[in-house]
Amino acid sequence: MAVPRTLRHGSLCQIEIDMNLKLSNYEDTVRQLDIYYGLVKRQLLRYQSSITGLFPVLSTDKEVASVRESVYCAAAIWSLYQAYRRIDDDRGKSYELGQSAVKCMRGILECWIKQAPRIELFKKNQCNKHALHCKFHLITGAEVYNDEEYHHLQIDVVSLYLIFLVQMITSGLQIIYTQVEVAFIQNLVYYVERAYRTPDYGMWERGSKYNDGTPEIHASSIGIAKSALEAINGCNLFGEKGASWSVIYVDIDAHNRNRSIFETMLPRESSSKGVDSSLIPTISFPAFATHEDVLCVETKANVVRRLKGRYGFKRFCRDGYKCVLEDSNRRYYRNGETKEFEGVECEWPLFYIFMIIDGVFKSQPEQIEEYQNLLKSKIKRDMNGDPVIPMYFFVHEDNIEFEKQEPGSQIRQSSSEGSGVKGMFLWNQAMFVIAQLLTAGLLHINELDPIRRYLPSYNRPRKGGRYSAFQQGTATDLVVQIVLIAESMRLQAMMATYGIQTQTPHEVEPVQIWSSRELVKVYKQLGVNSKLCLNGRPVRPIGALGTSKVYRVCGMTVLCYPLIFEVSEFYLYRDMALLIDDIKTELQFVGRYWRLSGRPTVCLLIREEHMRDPQFKEMLDLLAMLKKGYCDGMKVRIGRLQNLISSSCIEHLDFMNTVDTSEMTFQQFRQMEHEYIGYQSLTDVPRALQYTEDPKTYQALENKPIHELLDTLRNTEGVYARCQLYGMLLKREGLKYEFNGLTVEDHLKNLYHHAGCLRYWVAVRYCSSLLHHTVDSISPFITTVLVNGKQLTVGVTGHQETVFDKPMTPAEIQSVMYSTIQPYDIIQAVLQQEVVLYCGRLIATNPEMFKGILKIRVGWVLEAMKLYLQMMSDSKPLESHSPYQVRQLLHKVLSVREWATQENLTPLQRRRLEGCLCRVPTHFYVQVWDVMSRTPQGITVQGSHLPQHPTLSNMTQSELNFALLVEEMLNHIQKPEYRQIVVELLCIVSTILTRNPELTFQSQLDLDHLVKEAYFMYCKDNKTEKLDDLTPFFSTHYSITTGYLARAVVNNVLQGGQLATGSENDNDIGQEEPCRIS
Repeated sequence: MAVPRTLRHGSLCQIEIDMNLKLSNYEDTVRQLDIYYGLVKRQLLRYQSSITGLFPVLSTDKEVASVRESVYCAAAIWSLYQAYRRIDDDRGKSYELGQSAVKCMRGILECWIKQAPRIELFKKNQCNKHALHCKFHLITGAEVYNDEEYHHLQIDVVSLYLIFLVQMITSGLQIIYTQVEVAFIQNLVYYVERAYRTPDYGMWERGSKYNDGTPEIHASSIGIAKSALEAINGCNLFGEKGASWSVIYVDIDAHNRNRSIFETMLPRESSSKGVDSSLIPTISFPAFATHEDVLCVETKANVVRRLKGRYGFKRFCRDGYKCVLEDSNRRYYRNGETKEFEGVECEWPLFYIFMIIDGVFKSQPEQIEEYQNLLKSKIKRDMNGDPVIPMYFFVHEDNIEFEKQEPGSQIRQSSSEGSGVKGMFLWNQAMFVIAQLLTAGLLHINELDPIRRYLPSYNRPRKGGRYSAFQQGTATDLVVQIVLIAESMRLQAMMATYGIQTQTPHEVEPVQIWSSRELVKVYKQLGVNSKLCLNGRPVRPIGALGTSKVYRVCGMTVLCYPLIFEVSEFYLYRDMALLIDDIKTELQFVGRYWRLSGRPTVCLLIREEHMRDPQFKEMLDLLAMLKKGYCDGMKVRIGRLQNLISSSCIEHLDFMNTVDTSEMTFQQFRQMEHEYIGYQSLTDVPRALQYTEDPKTYQALENKPIHELLDTLRNTEGVYARCQLYGMLLKREGLKYEFNGLTVEDHLKNLYHHAGCLRYWVAVRYCSSLLHHTVDSISPFITTVLVNGKQLTVGVTGHQETVFDKPMTPAEIQSVMYSTIQPYDIIQAVLQQEVVLYCGRLIATNPEMFKGILKIRVGWVLEAMKLYLQMMSDSKPLESHSPYQVRQLLHKVLSVREWATQENLTPLQRRRLEGCLCRVPTHFYVQVWDVMSRTPQGITVQGSHLPQHPTLSNMTQSELNFALLVEEMLNHIQKPEYRQIVVELLCIVSTILTRNPELTFQSQLDLDHLVKEAYFMYCKDNKTEKLDDLTPFFSTHYSITTGYLARAVVNNVLQGGQLATGSENDNDIGQEEPCRIS
C-alpha cells in the first residue's frame, strides 16, 4: 500500500533533520513501518529461496536466481531493518529482516565460494570463461547456465555485492564468519581491481549495443568497481569484534586507475553506447562513484535529456530488448538490426525510482516530486491491492510506424512482467520500498548509507584504527614528503658539497629501504587460502601511490622506492634525462591523486651510476629546486626520514602476523661500501665515455656458412656490429647455441649491458629487441589510450598492422610486438613500445595533443619523427637518439599545429606530418556521414570501398565505430600527404553538398579520380607537364588546392548528370548526438 502523498511530501522538508529524529506520533511510525513490513513479506521475502536465500528476477521464476536482483532485494530488506531499529519493541521483526538480508548475502557468498577456482584463473586472464556466475539455481545454488549459454562477466555485480556487504557490516550485521571467507572476499577485491581494463557485458548483460556477443569497457562497471574498492579498503569484515587478519586491503594504484579511466569516459558509457541509464545508479545511489560535480551534472543531464520518456527511461539508444520487433528465438541480432529499434525502445520505470532516491540524497524536492508524479500513474495493483511496478512499457506492434514518425506520440502498454500478470519484477519492488521509506521520513540517508558514500571522501567520518583510509580529497595545501637516499657515503659526501643533504641506508635504520618487488612478495601472502586453493595477490607491480606509504610489516618499518628507480630489464632506466622527467611526473602524480589520510612520502634514490652520467648536473638542478619546497607548483618537503614518519601515511600489514615467515627473506637496499670516500665534486667523477661507431650492415653474411659468421664475430670490435652478428647467429642457431664458452643469450645480455653503460642507444635497442624485452607495466598505458576514445596500431609502414582495440595482458602485447614488427624491423619492436608508453603518459596529462587523431598508428608516428629530423637537417638516425629525445620528438610532432607557422613549414611538410599522425579536422566524420548519405554507391579510394548500406543503417552518426570504418578506408593510402589531400577533399565535398541540398552523387564517389582531375587542371593552368608524381600539387598552398579540388567535384557532378532533387536517403540515417571524436 502506498503511503499517502501529503504525508510523504510533508516529510521531505525535514529530511535533513538529525537521524535521531522521532516522529511526533510514535504509533503512526510503528503503523507505517508495519505496512512496509507486510509489503516486504508479501513482495520480497515470499520469493526468497528458503535454502540458498537468493531471489529470482521475476517472482514467477522457480528455478533461476539472479545475483544482481538478489543484492537489491537484500538491500531493500536491510533498509527496512535499519528503519525498525528506531523502534523500542518491534516484536522480532527487525531481527527477522536483518537475518533475511544476511541469509541472502551469505547465499551469494556460498555460490561463489564453490567457484573459487574461477577466481584464480580470472586473476591471470580476465575473460568470460573464467568469470564468476551471475545466475544460479534458486533452490540448489548450482550453476544453471554455462559460459557459452550466458555472459556471466559482469564486473558491476561483484562490485555491487562488495558495496552492500560493507554497508551491512558497518550497520552491525555479521555476514562473514570464518578466515576462509575473509580470504575469499580479499580475492573478490582482486577480481574487480582490474575493471578498468576488462571488457565485460555490463549491467544489461549483453555487451555492446549491437548484441552480437562482444564485451566492452563499460563506464558503469568501472565506476561501481571504483566505489567498491573505496568502500572496502580497511574494512574489518568481522565488524567491531574483528581481528587484525579480518581486514581487507586495496591496491590504491588500481583504485586510482579505475577512477581516472571512469572519469575520462564520462558522460559516455562505452564506445558503442554514447549514453546509458546504467550511469544513474553508478553516479548516484548505490555507488556514488564520482564527487566531481561537473561530471555528475553533465552525465545525469545527458541521460535525462536523451533517454527519459513518459513511461520511464530507455536503457540506451537502439536497445531492442523486449521490443515487439525483437525476435526472442535468436540470442544475437543480425548485422544492422539495431536500426529497427530506433525510437521504439522500451521504457523502464525503474529509473524513475532511482531518480527519486537521487533527489533525496541531493536534497532536491522538485526532482522527487516530478518523478513521484511520473511513477504514480505507472503503478498497478496486485491481487492483494499492493502496488506493483511494471518491468517496462513497450510500443504495440500496430503503433510502431506512428511512433517512429512522431516519437512520444503513441500510448505505450505495460509489460505483463511486473504488472502482476507474469509475476513481479523484484528489482523494481525492492527499489520502490527503499524510495518510499526515504520519502516518508522513516529512513534517513545516513541509515541507508552508513559509510557515507554520498559524501566526498574528505567529508566522511574518520575511520579509527591502524589502516589507511580514503579520507581527504586532494588538500590544496597537500605536501609531498621526499626522502633522498644516497647509495654510498662517498656519493653522500659529494652531494653535500653541492648543498644537497641525503641519508644513506645505514643512517635511516631501523627503517629499511626496499624495492617495491619485495613488497609484492609480502602482498602475495594476502588472501592466500589452501582450502580454496587461492594464491593471494597476483604478481602485479606496486604503483606510485602504493610506494608513497610507510609500511609496518613483520616488526619492521619499511619505505619503498618507486618503480622508476628499479633497474629493470628494459633500457629506459639508463636515460638520466628521462629519469629526471619521470621524477617530476611522479611527484606531480602523487600530489594530484593522493586520497589517503597522512602525507605521501616519496623515496628518491641516487645511485653512483647516476653520478657518472653526463647529465647528472641536471639531476642536481632538480634536487636544488625540490630543496626550495616546490616542484612545478607542487608543494614538497625534503627531510630526514625519521622526522617525516610521524606525518606519513602508515599502512600496517597485520595479515603477515598469521603467515609463517621462516622461509621468507626480504632484501633491503644495500649500501655500497668504499675505502675511498673522496669524490669532492663532479669534476672528480669518472665520466661514461661518448661512444660512436661507423654503422655497417652484414646482410651479405646471412646465407654464408656458419664458420664465416663466427670468424667475422671473432674479428669484430664494434658494439653495434657485434649486435647484428649475434642477431644472425640467434636467427640460425637459437638462444642456447654456445660460442666462446657462453650461449648466444649470455653474449647478448653482456653486450646489452655494455652498450647500456656506453649509452649507445642503437645497440641497446637492437639487443633489447633480440632478447624480446617488454616495457614494464605497458598494459595500463594502452588502456589509457583506449578509454580516451582512441585506438593504437603497431606495425612497420608498408606491412600488416595490428590494432589494439581492447586491453591486453603483457604476454599478449609482447607476442604482438615481436610477431608484427620484429620480422621487418628489429629495432622498431622496442622503439614502438617506447612510443606506446609515451602516448599513454601524454594522453593522460595532455589529451588536447591528440585532438583529431582517432587511430594512433605508431609506425607512422615514427615516420613523422623521422620527417621532422630531416626537416631540421638532423642526420642522426631516430634509433640513435636517447629515449628522452624520442619522447621530446613525439611531443614536438604531436604539437605541430602550434609551431608550424612560426617555423615556416611548407604546405607539403605540414601535410606529411599531419598525414603521418592521421589527424583530421573537427566534425570530419560527421561530414563524411553527410557525404555518404548523398552517395548511394558509396565512396572509394585506393581500392578500398565504403558502401552506403549497410553502413548507415547499422550505425549512428556519432558512433566511434563509424569513424573507425572511415579510418580503415583512409589507411589504405600509403602516402601521408596524399591522405591529407583526400581528407581536405572530403571536407570540400561535404561543404558543396551542404550548400546545394539538391545534389546527389548517383555513381560511386571515386576520390582518386577527383584528386587526379584537380591535378590535371593545376598542370594545365600552370603549363606544367603531367607527371605520375603529384608532389608539386601537394606542395601547393591550401587556398590553391581547395580551388582545384572544388572545381574537380563540380565538374564531376555536371559531367555525370548527377543532379537529383533532394536526398532519397535522408530518412534512413540514424541521428544521435554530434560526433564526440576529439
